[in-house]
Amino acid sequence: MATATLPQVSSFADPELTDAILQSVANALEMCNTSARFVGISCVPSGAPGRITGMIGVHGKVSGFLTVNMAERFAIKAVEGLLQDEYGSLTSQVVDGAGEITNIIVGGIKSKLANTSWAFPHITVPSVIIGHGYEIAYARGLQFLCATFEHNDQEAVMLEDRMLRISMSLLAL
Repeated sequence: MATATLPQVSSFADPELTDAILQSVANALEMCNTSARFVGISCVPSGAPGRITGMIGVHGKVSGFLTVNMAERFAIKAVEGLLQDEYGSLTSQVVDGAGEITNIIVGGIKSKLANTSWAFPHITVPSVIIGHGYEIAYARGLQFLCATFEHNDQEAVMLEDRMLRISMSLLAL
């Protein structure tokens, strides 16, 4: 079963947002019977290296969207843990499961931020993007935060197969 130790992070990132991401990812991955190690945080938008990206729009005291970008191997392993079934490759069930994992993570973040100035009671259904080579453009004035995690998959030889990245871009209303 998964366990998580939440690390101390740099003071440049908003602590409420950071804490919400770290706790929500740990809880979601525990539901998937897996874990990932937090490896860094950035307040600058960066590319999404994983092949699968779940995206959910949010609205409330803030408006914006959150993305959950994951390596294909990571998505397959996490969905297999969540659904207690084996898929071995990218199937429609894995794509649907990646959307559900996105929903679980964003729902956890929503709950953690409910009584803060970052609250967003309204979220959209998840959309899932499959593929490489796309870019997301961010408007100026957004609060941006990106947390990167490395999956504990001991069989994954390539680092790129282990990556999970949660990004949020929010505008205070």
